[in-house]
Amino acid sequence: MAEQQFIMTQKGYDEAVERLKYLQTVKRQEIVERISEARSHGDLSENAEYDAARNEQAANEGEIVDLDYKIKNAVILEENSDTSYVHIGSKVRVYDEEMDEEEVYEITGSTESNAMENKISNESPVGKALLKHKVKDVVKVVAPDGEYKLTIKEIF
Repeated sequence: MAEQQFIMTQKGYDEAVERLKYLQTVKRQEIVERISEARSHGDLSENAEYDAARNEQAANEGEIVDLDYKIKNAVILEENSDTSYVHIGSKVRVYDEEMDEEEVYEITGSTESNAMENKISNESPVGKALLKHKVKDVVKVVAPDGEYKLTIKEIF
């Protein structure tokens, strides 16, 4: 079976490598120290600190495995400064007529997406709809909660 590929920009790849290094060194060591401290408090069967630290350790190790897999299977896109159409790496200002509001999105690979920063994945309903379109195009977004249209106002 072929390995899954993860599309990333060079910046996103570098950030993922840095995050992995942090999780493997700094965070892993902090958790080990917390586990050691909790153990020194005696009975582990009723030690909430110990349980919390072990849960955090499991989550950290899971994130390390996940991130390592994504880095090993990364496809790094070359930087593209073409603003004539939407592609991964584009910032796009769109207008939603139904909501009467504008929004700016940055189209990223799935590993770099962050809703709080308006970085949306090329695999998301909005990202998929916008890809390869141009300014003034009206695109139909097919989302789990229904369909709506966005007008592309600017690509930068």
